[in-house]
Amino acid sequence: MKPREDIETIYRVALSVFAEFGYPKTTMADVAGRLGMTKGNLYLYVTDKKDLYRKTVSQALTAWQLKVLEAVDGETDVRRKFSLMCFKAVEYLSGDMLLRQVLVRDPDIFPMFPAKDPFGEINRNSVELIKRILEQGIAEKVFRPVDPGRVSEAVFMIYKMFIIRMYLKSEDQLIHEMFEDTVDLFAHGLFINI
Repeated sequence: MKPREDIETIYRVALSVFAEFGYPKTTMADVAGRLGMTKGNLYLYVTDKKDLYRKTVSQALTAWQLKVLEAVDGETDVRRKFSLMCFKAVEYLSGDMLLRQVLVRDPDIFPMFPAKDPFGEINRNSVELIKRILEQGIAEKVFRPVDPGRVSEAVFMIYKMFIIRMYLKSEDQLIHEMFEDTVDLFAHGLFINI
């Protein structure tokens, strides 16, 4: 391996090691060995295992967010944008087995209650995306006027519950169908307009 490794490669390899062994059992030597470098060389990039873990998971969560942003960015119809955001955010973990395995091993990465959120800044960005979409829909008079701050927090909390049930607790197909029903409920409401 070259003397200065690409930081993205370090995080990708570290994610695979954390996914395989979990944070407690992973050593810096494990990650350095997979990278074909010495532990000393790995310390040029991070201060310790905790720093490596935090940066690795942050990079993986940010990649997840970017995929969702890419999906909604070009969409002008706010209804479609809201649905795309919901489904792309949930679908992502079905394709990222490493992040999913890390989340299974360490569910505290994605806590239900924000006061204990080790990746609060990243998750706040997700809430802000929801809020911007709600504000757009309200401004265009497509969504009814709600408090975008509170509703975006509620949507994100429901989203986290589905992520936990779908991917971390390995629920069956029923939970996927419940997610679709929930998005439909958000999009169309419960009451028939009279």
